[in-house]
Amino acid sequence: MTLPDTRHVELMDNGQVVAVAEVTMPAEGTARTSLHAVSGHVAPGWRRDLVDAVMDLPEVRASRRLEATIPLGDGELLGRLRERTRDARTRPAGSTVLIDANIPPALSG
Repeated sequence: MTLPDTRHVELMDNGQVVAVAEVTMPAEGTARTSLHAVSGHVAPGWRRDLVDAVMDLPEVRASRRLEATIPLGDGELLGRLRERTRDARTRPAGSTVLIDANIPPALSG
């Protein structure tokens, strides 16, 4: 299976982009993503939906590891990533947080 170099995920509300993510597959079994909401007020829930959209991509579901970058202080993104992964380890990097986690196997049936 050949995967695209980069997948771009956008969530829109009333025709306006509210949250975006870039997803790459740098190595077999590893998904790398950068997630963020647009500047200004974004209603609660959009960040959770963005994590779900990324985690539900077929190539991410088929991976074992996730490397994610999110803005420092974005508790909604971090909380949802922790819910959708296992053994999440975080570390600050400037104005971002780097997350290394395991992706649980997809539930069958």
